[in-house]
Amino acid sequence: MKWWIFAIVGIGAAFTLGFYFGKTSDVSEPVSIAATSEYETATTADQSISEYKWYPVVKVIDGDTLTINMNGESVTIRLIGLDTPETVDPRKPVQCFGKEASEKAKQTLSGTSVRIEMDPSQGELDKYGRTLTYIFFPNGRNFAELMISEGYGHEYTYNLPYKYQSEFKAAERLAREEKRGLWAGDACMNDLRSRSSPSPTFMPPENEGDYECSRNAYNCSDFTTQAEAQSVFESCGGSANDIHKLDADGDGRVCESLP
Repeated sequence: MKWWIFAIVGIGAAFTLGFYFGKTSDVSEPVSIAATSEYETATTADQSISEYKWYPVVKVIDGDTLTINMNGESVTIRLIGLDTPETVDPRKPVQCFGKEASEKAKQTLSGTSVRIEMDPSQGELDKYGRTLTYIFFPNGRNFAELMISEGYGHEYTYNLPYKYQSEFKAAERLAREEKRGLWAGDACMNDLRSRSSPSPTFMPPENEGDYECSRNAYNCSDFTTQAEAQSVFESCGGSANDIHKLDADGDGRVCESLP
């Protein structure tokens, strides 16, 4: 009779072990930490983009000016820190590389939406009532820095230093060194050939006393060369009377982005 006892015990043990291992096989596999981290990183990035307000670009006026739709209202933006060659000012001829800069801006901005960033150091509006901001793409790229780095415009300090001044100056230095865009030696050759007469340039008065030194009447875009701007600056009293705010960094040398 003993073999029956052993048989019963064996069957019971087998049943118990099968039940135990069957239950443990239902336990879920542990989730990969790496996979979780990747998901959380992507989600966080998407959330950071969605936290910003994005405004459709309505019109590109020129390389440094555009209109956006802000909550149903058209708002004209003047970009901080960027000055592109003139194309639309009725008082001035189309400047060298102006058409290229405007076309680049249109190709880059048309049909897109951008986020804006104000800069308290620059105020809210310029003297023409345009809103002063930086604009950024969803990938985080600053549009003004892009234009400067590819040689479509100059770094421009209107008055006080601004948030991204060092980045913009570095971008211009590199563009100059690599002769990109308007810094290329032959950038303006087609412009010169197409003109039947020389472009009007800043003409200093016969007497230095004829400069307008009692009010802010000039800015760097009024001059063709740095030497012209420097002459006005010094004639009006230099650093002691920089009424035109031409010496942005206070080093005595004005409009340093001009040739």
